Amino acid sequence: MTVTLADVAARARVSPATVSRVLNGNYPVAASTRERVLRAVDDLDYVLNGPASSLAAATSDLVGILVNDIADPFFGIMAGAAQTEIGGPGDGSGRAGGEKLAVICNTGGSPERELTYLTLLQRQRAAAVVLTGGALEDPEHQAAISAKLAKLADAGTRVVLCGRPPLPDSEAVVAALAFDNRGGGRRLTEHLLSLGHRRIGYVAGPLERTTTRHRLEGHLDAMRAAGLGDGAGAGEQERLTVHGPYDRRSGYEATLELLRREPEVTAIVAANDTVALGAGAAIRDRGLRIPEDVSVAGFDDLPFSVDAVPALTTVRLPLFEAGARAGRLAMGKEAPPPGGIATIAAELMVRGSTAPPRV
Repeated sequence: MTVTLADVAARARVSPATVSRVLNGNYPVAASTRERVLRAVDDLDYVLNGPASSLAAATSDLVGILVNDIADPFFGIMAGAAQTEIGGPGDGSGRAGGEKLAVICNTGGSPERELTYLTLLQRQRAAAVVLTGGALEDPEHQAAISAKLAKLADAGTRVVLCGRPPLPDSEAVVAALAFDNRGGGRRLTEHLLSLGHRRIGYVAGPLERTTTRHRLEGHLDAMRAAGLGDGAGAGEQERLTVHGPYDRRSGYEATLELLRREPEVTAIVAANDTVALGAGAAIRDRGLRIPEDVSVAGFDDLPFSVDAVPALTTVRLPLFEAGARAGRLAMGKEAPPPGGIATIAAELMVRGSTAPPRV
């Protein structure tokens, strides 16, 4: 026989409304009462009817976290931190009492898949949606995303952007946590310039991504400030920039191309740490040493960066902290920043992969 909410209420000696409050976590309940209700749920093996509950309420227990590639530590760290906050600490018993179910949606970088997942989450009356990583710089797609997020917000879904710039003219977003990619890119190149590097190759990410543009702009700002990016120097910088995916293979192939274009290059700046690993492998395969012959720098400060040989100079983004904050904002545990936008600082981490160029 199916156990009902009324059965749980009778077992716990409380009203059905109190049982609902404990299970939905939407109203304060005394700790002793909550414990009694949860014990009754366990004793009777009661299972909340999720679809029926979501129809009765504005939203469900579902929270979607959209990532480009869950295998990429950049996204995995943010998603894991957000999921921890969304799932709630629990009480160690494995029982549910107000927590949400976080679902990771892996888009593979596809704009169509991103929209599809948002539509599916809308149909499921998701309580919240967290979009991570850079956005596609396409006006048509941006308009479609804004429209979709507006529909989600109208239905009661809380929308948070993490590591993603704010959307233009969108009031649907609770908060946008944007990394200072431009500032980080500038400080990284300033470090190389301070060491005496002038022939600096740059392995950039995909052309159509905001993260790519912002990091490259920071690099070019530093080069121009050093008198290396204006006039004829602008053409030189374009020649010393190669775009590709954010993966190791791209770093390897792009670095070989840069060394072919400019054999005298003394430093390579990579779009991220994974790309930097590929760049380092290409340099070694050419019989060159890091950093004695060519310095290498990355971006993100992923966990393996410090264990690379030599340890990788990079820009640290607080991925875990940003993901956790996004999770709290999605759950309404933390007040949104002023204006709904927060810029998260990037920190330069100088390690053994960069050194002055040989004279």
